[in-house]
Amino acid sequence: MQEVIFDIQHYAVHDGPGIRTIVFLKGCPLNCAWCCNPESQLFSRQLRYFDFKCRKCGACADACESEAVAFKEGMLTRSFSLCLNCSTMPCIERCNHDALQLTGKTYTVTEVLDIVSKDIPFYNNSGGGVTFSGGEPFSQPDFLFELLKECKTKNIHTAVETCGWCKKEDIEKSMCFVDLFLYDLKLMNDELHIKHTGKSNIKILENLKFLSASGKKIIVRFPLIPGITDTKENVNDVAEFMNSVQLNHICLEPYHTLGIGKYEELGMKYTLPELRNYTIQEMESVRKLFSDSGLNCQIV
Repeated sequence: MQEVIFDIQHYAVHDGPGIRTIVFLKGCPLNCAWCCNPESQLFSRQLRYFDFKCRKCGACADACESEAVAFKEGMLTRSFSLCLNCSTMPCIERCNHDALQLTGKTYTVTEVLDIVSKDIPFYNNSGGGVTFSGGEPFSQPDFLFELLKECKTKNIHTAVETCGWCKKEDIEKSMCFVDLFLYDLKLMNDELHIKHTGKSNIKILENLKFLSASGKKIIVRFPLIPGITDTKENVNDVAEFMNSVQLNHICLEPYHTLGIGKYEELGMKYTLPELRNYTIQEMESVRKLFSDSGLNCQIV
């Protein structure tokens, strides 16, 4: 069994307790306009182009048999429809300046476990463990289940960060191997949720109700997006829903612009270029709204 993973980060401290290793599975059912990890959205591997490294020699285009990589007027162009996603990636091999890189690598369960097991001493000393993120980990449910099960054979604390848009049966199957769920809540209005993420929130809310009733430990993650998720109406609706399902721990994730450059590198379009980062005062005002609703609210 194997799946595509786009990153494995070590020594993380914001995605669960203690020092953690984060395994990012590639592919997500949502298409959030503000996504800071566009490389997580597609399930397949992707070419990433760093223009500042490129010497415009054209060697990559000469190596591409499908003409998915080409130079036009001194600019490199990529066609996702023409790309054959070659196993050898000759365009990358021919680049002598590391301007073309591959985002996404296929791993087996054993290979992932070998990597995370090297960090066990850090988990033991800090109360940390492994967090499976994405994309959406439950989009590869069988692979995720095997990873979780193998982690538990090594007594590793496990967390899953999920957008909640998945089958309830997949969540239920994994529950006994998950110590902590990091669960995203974005927009309570279904029409707005569809507009900004591409999917309805009905399944997301139903799954969160189910998880809460199970008694599993859950921390809600709330992306603060200016003018979209941070409205007083949406904040109040999120707080009301959490209180109704007896959840009281929410973490705010303020919008930032750090991921915008990735869109250009991946040949993707960013649709919210006008947004800016939050001030401390603005973040605190939202945190106070949640706190006044009786929730334990933190900014991460």
